[in-house]
Amino acid sequence: MATSNDTHLKSIGYILWIFGFTGSHRFYYGKPVTGTIWFFTLGLLLIGWIIDLFLIPSMDREADRRYQSGHIDYTLAWVLLTFLGLFGIHRFYMGKWVTGILYLLTGGLFGLGYLYDLWTLNDQIAMINTRA
Repeated sequence: MATSNDTHLKSIGYILWIFGFTGSHRFYYGKPVTGTIWFFTLGLLLIGWIIDLFLIPSMDREADRRYQSGHIDYTLAWVLLTFLGLFGIHRFYMGKWVTGILYLLTGGLFGLGYLYDLWTLNDQIAMINTRA
C-alpha cells in the first residue's frame, strides 16, 4: 500500500537484494554500517543475506518513516549514484552543481566522495526535501 511518504520502493529493495551480499539493499534503506559489514563479509557469509529476504518489508517501512519525501526522488538518486556516481550525476540531480562538477572532473573525488555518498545519500536527500 502506497503512502504519501513512500520514499523507498520494496521492488527496488528486492532487486538490490539480489546483489545483497554487497550490502546494496542496506545502503538503499539507510543502513550504511550494516551495508559496509555485508560488503566486506559477503552478507555475513550469505547467512545475513538470506535472512534479509524476509526483512526487506520492515526495512522499507522504517525507511519510509525515517526519511522525508519531496521533490528529490530517493530511488532515482540511488540509481544515478549506483551507475553514474563517479561522474557526479546524482549530485547534479539534487541541485548540488559545484560538487557535481567536482565529481565529474575528479572521478567522484577519486572514489572517496562516491563512498561518502553511499553512506549519506538518504540523509542528503531528506535534508533537501525538508527545506523545499
